[in-house]
Amino acid sequence: MVSVLVLYHSQEHGNTRLMAEAVAEGAKSAGASVKLFNTNEGRLDMEGFRTADAAAFGSPDYYSYIAGGLKVFLDDWHIAKQAKAAGLTGKLYGLFYSHGGGGAVRGPMMKLFQGVGTLAGDVVESRGKPDQQVLDACLALGKRLAQGK
Repeated sequence: MVSVLVLYHSQEHGNTRLMAEAVAEGAKSAGASVKLFNTNEGRLDMEGFRTADAAAFGSPDYYSYIAGGLKVFLDDWHIAKQAKAAGLTGKLYGLFYSHGGGGAVRGPMMKLFQGVGTLAGDVVESRGKPDQQVLDACLALGKRLAQGK
């Protein structure tokens, strides 16, 4: 069974959480086991990422940058990668984000996560609360990750 990690940050409005839950639902519907982890509630142990077959990363747009919890994850990832820990690169991954009108976080997200592996499909964006079209795109992202596409 494929395992998919959905690592995201969500707090105030919960828009990114709604997207993360839809990604997780899509992956589960395609037969994957899913670990949903909100960086607002803690720090992911690198083993949780290392053992995942695929991952999705989600963030709100905070002044055109990712949330601090995802930056901490990337710092931990980089340190582990420098130590040559196995299972940290070559993964299929997806990106999603929410914003209140800017949306400039897309560029930094694409650059920061590119070392993880291969981006699955398009980056999913939501301005404010995700509508059905955005949630459907998140479901499709989860399915792609579970199917290795």
